[in-house]
Amino acid sequence: MRVWYLSTGRHHGLTIAIGSPGSWCDQSGEHRALAVDPKRPAKWPLLFPNAGGSRQSPVNIETSLVTSDDSLRNEPLTWKYVPENCFSINNTGYSWRVDVNGTGSELIGGPLGNSKYRLEQFHCHWGSDSSQGSEHTVDGKPYAGELHLVHWNYYKYSSFKEALENSDGLAVLGVLLEVESQDHPEIDKIVSLIPKIMFKGQKENISFSIDPAKLLPNDTSYWTYLGSLTTPPCLESVIWILFKNSIRVSEKQLNIFRSLRSCQPNSQTEQVLLQNYRPPLPLGNRILRECTCGSV
Repeated sequence: MRVWYLSTGRHHGLTIAIGSPGSWCDQSGEHRALAVDPKRPAKWPLLFPNAGGSRQSPVNIETSLVTSDDSLRNEPLTWKYVPENCFSINNTGYSWRVDVNGTGSELIGGPLGNSKYRLEQFHCHWGSDSSQGSEHTVDGKPYAGELHLVHWNYYKYSSFKEALENSDGLAVLGVLLEVESQDHPEIDKIVSLIPKIMFKGQKENISFSIDPAKLLPNDTSYWTYLGSLTTPPCLESVIWILFKNSIRVSEKQLNIFRSLRSCQPNSQTEQVLLQNYRPPLPLGNRILRECTCGSV
């Protein structure tokens, strides 16, 4: 059994993903030779210059360096979602991804200024066991996984693709995962669909509602900083909002995620997607702010 260690990203008209060892796919689906081993993110800048930039993600949240910012509380971060608008789930070869019709959704306030953001998709990162898996760490501690709810700035840009290429184009809500014995009910809806998308390229329409708001913690205090996509081409277009508090999922649920294949059904080798996260990058001179919000 071959295991690939991949990292994620994506979007409409632009596939941002490490593919098989020695190749990646551009928006046309063409495989291009990698000058670096995709298992070694530190080498990505050789082919993707943005990956060596000063605004890369993820980062380690060093709490002693955090600045408390009252302005974030004065303009509360708020969101609304339409559960019925989660229309399909895909195996991208590097994760599962739920695609969303963003009409009616909105993320505003907090670090987002006057802009308004619309939900585009959400996906997950995990590790080969629950001692690792999150992309962000907190004082050096990794979590068992991390959800990313990806929004784009529809107030300023006409499409996701256009937003992707601008410094304030995306806003991503990051949710850390911890393990407990009980299943998470909303995550269980996603788990129920995994058998339908076991192999790369498989897609399943969603016939029931999934509420993204139920994937967020009750206490919505957060850290925020300016960052990037966490996969090639690692564009520096993301306002990161990482919740301080985790949500709880079961080991069984994470094991089902780990059962996904990063290969197509006719592959001669079985490629299990055990791990799909990028290690933290230096914060550098960026400001890491926090907002203590309390429960919703």
